[in-house]
Amino acid sequence: MNCNPFLSYTETDSLHPNIQCFRSKYKFQEFLKPSLRIVSHQSSDSGKHAGSASHPASSKSEVGSTVPKLQIALCSAFLLECYLIPHSVLQVGMVEFIGILKVKVKGGTNLAIRDMSTSDPYVVLTLGQQKAQTSVIKGNLNPVWNEELKLSVPQQYGPLKLQVFDHDMLSKDDLMGEAEIDLQPMINAAAAFGDPELLGDIQIGRWLKSGDNALVRDSAVVVAGGEVRQEVSLKLQFTESGEVELEMQWIPLNV
Repeated sequence: MNCNPFLSYTETDSLHPNIQCFRSKYKFQEFLKPSLRIVSHQSSDSGKHAGSASHPASSKSEVGSTVPKLQIALCSAFLLECYLIPHSVLQVGMVEFIGILKVKVKGGTNLAIRDMSTSDPYVVLTLGQQKAQTSVIKGNLNPVWNEELKLSVPQQYGPLKLQVFDHDMLSKDDLMGEAEIDLQPMINAAAAFGDPELLGDIQIGRWLKSGDNALVRDSAVVVAGGEVRQEVSLKLQFTESGEVELEMQWIPLNV
């Protein structure tokens, strides 16, 4: 699995400051039901040893079926407790995650009017089955959020979808525009260059503006302070006006 719960403590230390929660629970297998925990059975009863030796195939089968369950359980619990990923996300099948995407929603400019003369905007990010959203800012067409949202990225991922809505008390929230963000330039560049903590501050990739995307300008993928980051300016689609500024950070789980 790319999300490898059997990494050494040293290898996982750089992933998150709250890594102690993973260390202790991994050590004692607290993530698992008792029936799935791997326990070493020792006995001085020679008859029991003889019986075990006569059925090596059965023992191998039990270990082989238990270890994958342990990997999945530890990997899921790591995401839940150390990265604060919503529990509902991990219930959608046996998904293998390759990393964590942090998105800082900075702000919007010249957003569309959806009330009498203004709007009450908020941003929703969608990746697969996951959703995360900012707070609502009342009566502002140039809102500043500066809020960080977190999403786990599965092995099979698509674009990150951004939508801006106008919050209404008495009716359905109105769409104020949307855009899609291609995650491949950042994730592929990070994979090609390896551990960012071993690199200086450099540019490692670029997402180019074109007629097929919503970029306001080219978006560089950089390593800064040992972290993979990308600033993105988006022109909202299917609306009269509006732009949104983001800063993304990529944290791979298999470095």
